[in-house]
Amino acid sequence: MVDLECKAKMITSNSPIKSPKLSTKLKISVPTEIRVGDLSPPSESAYLAYENYLRLPELKKLWSCREFPSWENESLLRPALQALEITFRFVSTVFSDPRPYANQREWRRRIESLATAQIQVVALICEDDETRGNAPIVDLNSSEGVLARGDSLVEVWKLSKETTVVSRASEASLLPRLATWQKSEEVAQKILYSIECEMRRCPYTLGLGEPNLAGKPSLDYDLLCKPSDLQGLKKSPSDLMNLKNHENQTLYTTQQILESWIHVSQQLLKRIVERIDSKDFEKASTDCWLLERTWKLLSEIEDLHLLMDPNDFLRLKNQLAMKSSSESEAFCFRSRGLTEITKLSKDLRHKVPFILGVEVDPKGGPRIQEAAMRLYRKRRESEKIHLLQALQAIESALKRFYYAYKQLIVTVMGSLEAKGNQAFVSVDSRDSLAQIFLEPTYFPSLDAAKTFLGHEWSHERGQYSPERRKHGHK
Repeated sequence: MVDLECKAKMITSNSPIKSPKLSTKLKISVPTEIRVGDLSPPSESAYLAYENYLRLPELKKLWSCREFPSWENESLLRPALQALEITFRFVSTVFSDPRPYANQREWRRRIESLATAQIQVVALICEDDETRGNAPIVDLNSSEGVLARGDSLVEVWKLSKETTVVSRASEASLLPRLATWQKSEEVAQKILYSIECEMRRCPYTLGLGEPNLAGKPSLDYDLLCKPSDLQGLKKSPSDLMNLKNHENQTLYTTQQILESWIHVSQQLLKRIVERIDSKDFEKASTDCWLLERTWKLLSEIEDLHLLMDPNDFLRLKNQLAMKSSSESEAFCFRSRGLTEITKLSKDLRHKVPFILGVEVDPKGGPRIQEAAMRLYRKRRESEKIHLLQALQAIESALKRFYYAYKQLIVTVMGSLEAKGNQAFVSVDSRDSLAQIFLEPTYFPSLDAAKTFLGHEWSHERGQYSPERRKHGHK
């Protein structure tokens, strides 16, 4: 875990925005402009200490490797699969834990849930792969049933006289090996069945040893994910300190998974902006909903810290000198990637006028709000409605992440650490986490449009209520 500071400044209108078509009885004050200041960064030494601890420079080289320039999904799928492979390593770490007081039952449940959640996002990325013809595919059906002698990790199932199913397992991934280890066999098999179920709508499967009952081609998982290279990053530089603390490997692995998904989110945000700018609103909407899922996934990853032994974790915190350097610095903001996706997610609000096809009124009028109301009423451009809904869903997921993170810090480290060594009783200007999740909406015009639209329906219902019709007949 690691922290950041956000200073949010809001300029509110002195007079409430009123819709010219509605009764003046409804008055709401909506900020005409929201200025989110740059996140106050930790010191450069804090950044570097965090990145060196996780071996991020080496991880970034693996994430950023481009071997298939014509395949659009490579930039998303490679780091996503690498996060999944690190999760397989995490399974091994959990089941190798010798401590009798470790909560093995809950760890088993959480890691199964985390693996399934990641597989779901991977499947969503693969579903709409329009450039799948350029993906590294191993189509075993095209060999007419002739398999290479050295390919011992290929299984051929004959379901009937006409149907032959080929299942291929990666040679370098840890998952097939976990399926043969008595301690992890049950978890590994469940993960394999999750892959089989979640990838049903995809044009190909992952090739990790899942049954592949549909007989689809498999990704060349080893070529894309490079499990052997990831395995070389399993040891942290802190292992040289001889800490004798099992939570060190837990923290190290958890944060590597987190950073991998942060990188996926960065790539998604770039693609969202490109698709909005090219007016491909339907695909942009799909990517926005995917980004919302990755924000939720980040929360699920962070929640793994709740299962760490309190005494061992706090001892590790002291051993690694993990401490906020200022009252406003939160641990999570030592991640440059998290800072970036937070800012880029907020900046999506600037795309709303372009999506609605209007310009911002320099006088502060409700031009954007009225365009949104027209869009919601007529519903002729449903892809725009879907996109705007997805943008607001991203805001909700982002704020939920930071609220949950604040509570996580309280639970894991205590309220004084969450408050920067001050009494944790109220929210003030130095509370960077609270400023994020208590910040006013990033989309005030959409908020106002829905408020007035709801008032219109309420007003119309009042006009046609049975009591009013009864009085009208009199």
